[in-house]
Amino acid sequence: MSSKIEVQRICQHCGNEFTAKTTVTQYCGDTCAKRAYKARIRAGKIERSKKETQKIKNQTIEELKAKEFLTVREVARLLNCSVRSAYHYIESGTIKAVNLKQRITRVKRSEIDKLFQ
Repeated sequence: MSSKIEVQRICQHCGNEFTAKTTVTQYCGDTCAKRAYKARIRAGKIERSKKETQKIKNQTIEELKAKEFLTVREVARLLNCSVRSAYHYIESGTIKAVNLKQRITRVKRSEIDKLFQ
């Protein structure tokens, strides 16, 4: 059962006009169909990767909110500022911190909460 329908369509991938033999044809040929398929697969992979990255970012912030004592880097991540800015806040007395050793500085989580009250 063959059809003698000829419909003028525009290819969804390359944008060229072509004569389709069915009413549901989207692409001008097999090459455009394969390229469009690969583009859809690639876009799906990129989207999944972005979602994973966003999930990891949100997960780390939730973990930081649960901790009692934070490092300066974690404080900077919570405040959404640079590490140098976090050190500046500590040095100026805006945030109280404790130096346990030369390179070990800890900030109590309640000190961060006091900033926003």
